[in-house]
Amino acid sequence: MAAAAFTPSSTGWDFKCDFEVDYGSEERASIVYKTLSVDKELQPDKVKREMAVSGSKLVVHFEAVEARFLRASFSALVDLMVLVTKLVEEYGETKEGSP
Repeated sequence: MAAAAFTPSSTGWDFKCDFEVDYGSEERASIVYKTLSVDKELQPDKVKREMAVSGSKLVVHFEAVEARFLRASFSALVDLMVLVTKLVEEYGETKEGSP
């Protein structure tokens, strides 16, 4: 029995995923963005992640050379995003001049 062969594109970044989360305010989206942006990809030669804030939304784009790298990176980011989101919801945004 012959297996179907996968032919990668010329760029090699064949697996892509985009998603966005609406935080209801630009400040909350920025807090989450700043917190997550320090966590760099462990294998940047296999996974690329780009994040941006657009209004009240955090927008994330992934590209990977294999589906398993995309899944692992996406899953890890979502786990951290859930944690950060819970913290922002629990403690809220700080006010100017507040400790």
